[in-house]
Amino acid sequence: MTVKNYIKTAFTGLKRNKSRSALTILGIVIGITAIILVMSLGKGAQDLILNQVRGLGSKTLIILPGRQPKGPTDAAQMFGDSLKERDIALLENKANVPDLARIIPIIFGSDSANYQGETYRLTIIGATEEVSKIFDTYPSEGSFFSEDDIKRNADVAVIGAKVKEQLFGNSEVIGEKIKIKNRNLKVVGVLPKKGQVSFFNFDEMAIIPYTTAQKYIFGKKYFDRLIVEAVSEEAISRVVNDINLTLRNSHNITDPEKDDFHIETQAGLMSQISTITDVLTLFLLAVAAISLLVGGVGIMNIMLVSVTERTREIGLRKALGATKTNILIQFLLEAVFLTGAGGVVGIILGASFSFLASLVLGRVIGMSWSFTFPTSAAIVGLIVSGTIGLLFGLYPARQASLKSPIEALRYE
Repeated sequence: MTVKNYIKTAFTGLKRNKSRSALTILGIVIGITAIILVMSLGKGAQDLILNQVRGLGSKTLIILPGRQPKGPTDAAQMFGDSLKERDIALLENKANVPDLARIIPIIFGSDSANYQGETYRLTIIGATEEVSKIFDTYPSEGSFFSEDDIKRNADVAVIGAKVKEQLFGNSEVIGEKIKIKNRNLKVVGVLPKKGQVSFFNFDEMAIIPYTTAQKYIFGKKYFDRLIVEAVSEEAISRVVNDINLTLRNSHNITDPEKDDFHIETQAGLMSQISTITDVLTLFLLAVAAISLLVGGVGIMNIMLVSVTERTREIGLRKALGATKTNILIQFLLEAVFLTGAGGVVGIILGASFSFLASLVLGRVIGMSWSFTFPTSAAIVGLIVSGTIGLLFGLYPARQASLKSPIEALRYE
């Protein structure tokens, strides 16, 4: 028989039992759909997180309190009180860190803000006026507070666009006062709609002088983190080394294993995030792959049933001259066509569901969730589905080819 005849015979066999063929490939369709969905959403989540990290800029690094966490039990280390005012003074000294361009202390938390009976829970960031340069966001109304406001522990605030909308509506806001923790803070500026930048939603926050946040709002004398900008990307490694030496001397640390702080660079943070998301994606893929295995077993069972039901057909074909090889190839091709069709349908459904999910997630979280079609996963999915057809279709096909034509013709 020619290849064309093999294909035609296989298709004819499948057409006679359309319902059974459709049910046979259901497991493969579900498995491939799940793989495409997981790969697409995993890549979208990774891109979203990495874009947030990149929002700080490639010359920026973050100093956090506590040792570098190496597992879930170390998470509490990140909320220490090891970063103090004296550390900023030492790091700003050019003799200690010559390649440091600027350093910004950060204190953050959340609380409710009140204005004439309206209440809104917002994020409060205590920082310097240079935070606007780091995050590249400047007031669309009014101005940022000044260095003098920081020295005076001034009761001033720059609020986000959503905070203004919730508390003031369309009213004038500059010069008005909002109450936070029994402090009346004068609004000196309003930020334009910015959304999420490096894990901070600027639309839902109030930025105040860090001295005011320390003394009146949070009542603490340490910082939650220090944001440092180097003079250039090439200077990042030198800045990291200088910061380590300076802070170890300041904290009387001789053994690096006992550091009460750790530094995160943008490159290091992106590498960690990529590793975490890749591991999670692989785990979910392993789970999704189980349905492919189940689908393969289902195909083998259905094909065995098909062989039994078509015993007389096999006997007749053998009586007319079909060889064992002809029968084997026919049933093997039927299994491959079934799984291949399941793979194609699964890819189409997976891509469609992924696109819809990216639109829904983007609206729910209020951020840009990009849709990515995982080409490599689609190719692998087709190869895997075809391979499953070969592996799980081989036994039923062999059983069909071994049937005796005389016994098959007598079969009722």
